[in-house]
Amino acid sequence: MQTEPYVPFVSPDAAALREDFERERAAAQADPLAFWREQASVLEWAQPFSRVLDESNAPFYRWYEGGKLNVVASAVDRHARGALRDKVAYIWLSEDCRTRIEVTYGELAERVARAANALRAMGVKRGDAVVLYLPLTLEAVAAMLACARLGAVHSVVYAGLAATSLQARVEDAKATTIVTADYTYRRGKPIALAPTVEQALAMGCPSVRHVAVWRRQAETSIPTPADGRTRHDWSRLLEAAAPQAPLEIVDAEHPLFILYTSGTTGQPKGVLHVHGGYGVGISYLMRRYWGVRQDEIFWCASDIGWIVGHSYIVYAPLICGLTTLFREGAPDYPDTAVIYDIIEREHVNVIFTAPTTVRFLMKFGDEPARKRDLTSLRWLTCAGEPLNPEAYHWARRVLCGDGAWGNIAENWWQTETGGPQLGTPSGYPVKPGAVGIPMPGVEAQVVNEELYLTRPFPHLFRTVYGDDARFKAAWSEHGYRTGDAALRDGDGYFRVVGRIDDVMNIAGHRIGSAEVEHALVEHPLVAEAAAFGLPDELKGERLVCHVVLRAGAQPPADPTACFGEHVRVTMGAIATPSEVHVVTTLPKTRSGKIMRRLLRARALGQPEGDISTLDA
Repeated sequence: MQTEPYVPFVSPDAAALREDFERERAAAQADPLAFWREQASVLEWAQPFSRVLDESNAPFYRWYEGGKLNVVASAVDRHARGALRDKVAYIWLSEDCRTRIEVTYGELAERVARAANALRAMGVKRGDAVVLYLPLTLEAVAAMLACARLGAVHSVVYAGLAATSLQARVEDAKATTIVTADYTYRRGKPIALAPTVEQALAMGCPSVRHVAVWRRQAETSIPTPADGRTRHDWSRLLEAAAPQAPLEIVDAEHPLFILYTSGTTGQPKGVLHVHGGYGVGISYLMRRYWGVRQDEIFWCASDIGWIVGHSYIVYAPLICGLTTLFREGAPDYPDTAVIYDIIEREHVNVIFTAPTTVRFLMKFGDEPARKRDLTSLRWLTCAGEPLNPEAYHWARRVLCGDGAWGNIAENWWQTETGGPQLGTPSGYPVKPGAVGIPMPGVEAQVVNEELYLTRPFPHLFRTVYGDDARFKAAWSEHGYRTGDAALRDGDGYFRVVGRIDDVMNIAGHRIGSAEVEHALVEHPLVAEAAAFGLPDELKGERLVCHVVLRAGAQPPADPTACFGEHVRVTMGAIATPSEVHVVTTLPKTRSGKIMRRLLRARALGQPEGDISTLDA
């Protein structure tokens, strides 16, 4: 395993932090059930659980059997009626940073109640699936929590995915209701969302009965197509709603949300998380890994369309009673120094972001950072893709003052795990190129170069929504198969080197090869397609596609522009290929599977490896 030498964690209490971590990890190894019983005490339970873990139907593990709760009681209600009522829960910034809104826990409780009553007015009830196609705003957070408050199941779709991708997710979730907005903003320009919803509905989505549109611009009109569905003005529903709403008490295993992530089949995978175990696990990791203090500002630079935003913009910081900053828009607008300006102006203490952000900042050199006071930043953490050593050393030197005021480290996790399973915790030295060690309560091993999590934990997903067989396929005698290739060194540090399967990681976004290929072959000129990732200095990976044209079709003058635009319209901007090449054939196995690995090796000039199954 190739990693660089240790870089020390610089802090006067580093030794104490490490001892505390070791003590918890030892306790979790000695008695895992007692450990997770203790962590569950952080939540507010309406009815205590009688059993920590039911393993009788593995891998369909059930945690906190007999317990009843609603995670919103722990995230919002108890703070709103207690000592944290007037504490700031959120600081929200518009993209241009000209609008800054603070919301206290007391005010958040009212926002959530109004949103819950608005949903109830549309007929949303316990167990219903609600798709949220919303910008990264306080209104979106309130809508998520409102669904949970009612016992409904929210499914947030990233506000940037195209209509076809949205339709697939709405239909798979069998959503009864969609809440969207007229616009989001990106690099100073409004991007329409409501028309994308209407396009998706025109393609199908038979389960949807209600659509609500939040009007950010007063002149926006609500569409009223004659399709048997009712359209609502979300803004008016909120205005008419009462600021108090009853709390639906549910079983610990009651579904909280479905979040779709790319898979290798082309069909989006609906990852299902629940109220009890998810709330316990992610809030524990908020305390254990990030260790944000009550008087600090935590900035999670992600989006609620991804698991990072679910866990560490919404649920975990709220359960822990923290102040979280988040922002709508692009990281390079209104200028490339906006991230530094926010750290300085808001006195940010802890940041969670993607390595792509670090590499982006690195492009512009040291000077923009040197002009700002970044000394409030004591802990910079990254996940979503590997952080290359060069970027690590640059960030430690420039953003963290060479350890004078801050430290930087990685962690690893997935949509399926809810929160970090591997990471370099506070107090531990960092090995650049390695993500770190297992968190307390987690056991990991590498089998045939693939990372497995060998012990169940409360915040692991419960199933693939509507597809238990697909969920079971992720398990073996070794435990949960992550699909990631990994190495482990003699000190117990793990290095995650990429996907075993054909899911690419582009700027922290998981994009399935099959989804891209399906989009390409929908183009009238394309007969076959292959999509694969190549290393990219900024994004981690960039998307490259090969296409075989239909018989008699003439190649376009600019294949990348032509076919790339088609993929962008079909799947969204995050899936736009960097290169598209027209070829005469694709390498396949004798069973007809495209050998993407071979295409990647050839593009990189690497050895082709075993090609015994190549169909000559």
